[in-house]
Amino acid sequence: MLDEYVKPHMEQQKIILEVKNLVKHYAVNKGFIFQRKSGAVHAVDGVSFSVFKGETLGLVGESGCGKTTLGRCILQLDEPTGGEVVYKGKDLVKIPSEEMRRIRRDFQIIFQDPYASLNPRMKVLDIVAEPLIVHKLVLKNEIKPFVSRLLETVGLSSSFIHRYPHELSGGQQQRVGIARALSSQPSIIICDEPISALDVSVQAQVVNLLKDLQEEFNLTYIFIAHDLSIVRYIADRMIVMYLGTIVEIGESNEVNNHPYTQALLYAVPYPNPKKERERERILLEGDVPSPINPPSGCRFHTRCPKVTPECSEKIPEMKEIAPGHLVSCLLYNK
Repeated sequence: MLDEYVKPHMEQQKIILEVKNLVKHYAVNKGFIFQRKSGAVHAVDGVSFSVFKGETLGLVGESGCGKTTLGRCILQLDEPTGGEVVYKGKDLVKIPSEEMRRIRRDFQIIFQDPYASLNPRMKVLDIVAEPLIVHKLVLKNEIKPFVSRLLETVGLSSSFIHRYPHELSGGQQQRVGIARALSSQPSIIICDEPISALDVSVQAQVVNLLKDLQEEFNLTYIFIAHDLSIVRYIADRMIVMYLGTIVEIGESNEVNNHPYTQALLYAVPYPNPKKERERERILLEGDVPSPINPPSGCRFHTRCPKVTPECSEKIPEMKEIAPGHLVSCLLYNK
């Protein structure tokens, strides 16, 4: 199945990361004293895709679809239930912890809540310098000037090294988080909704900063977000997730074929009020089904406006409808 994802791009780009049939289930226990397993939350269910060097891969979907869990499993912050995460020919799920510690400097994450991700008792200097010390990347007398240069790179004055997180605005806190992510000189950065907690006026600044840093340091991003307009602006390719599975994957400006993707796109406010009133609206009925007991067949069939009788019985396969563009929908499995 993975060959279907990588075949269209194999000749043009180098694959830096492969996720193969990744599964993450969380056990649900009953009982206060004698706990017993009564089910499992299907957070991520058999997800496969590839990430190409130097690209930004967008990951979108409703809350609870498994986006953040997928990112954490890639980083091995959460241990996957099954599947593989292959980086430089090594399955990160199976390698020893000591080896994973050495590889971890190649992976970093920018968190959604900048203040919660920064230690309130540490100054900016110590926060940004921590990866340098852990991975022994610079000499002790070089740490301060190195951190000062990093802060200037992300748009902050070097005088910020003496401040605590509570003395910074939300945008400044996120810039510190970005500087910390850059300090270990990573290859891949997972951006877990890095602008959702920021003011609208600051969001564009941070997104443009990420684009500039990617070009300067040849970074690869996995950009997790709810807002498809932002993802289409920053991402080269986009993955759309629903209830732990991928429903569509392809170039960002071409992803618009799955009924769920169409509903997400129509939920984005249109800048022209007149055209906003004229365009057709796609409204999803009902709530997202429980990941403890996901629907049979196509998981989206309980809310899909184009549902057919077989949707509740047959699980759709990924179908390539254009080079590099795949859709998991029975409308394309015929």
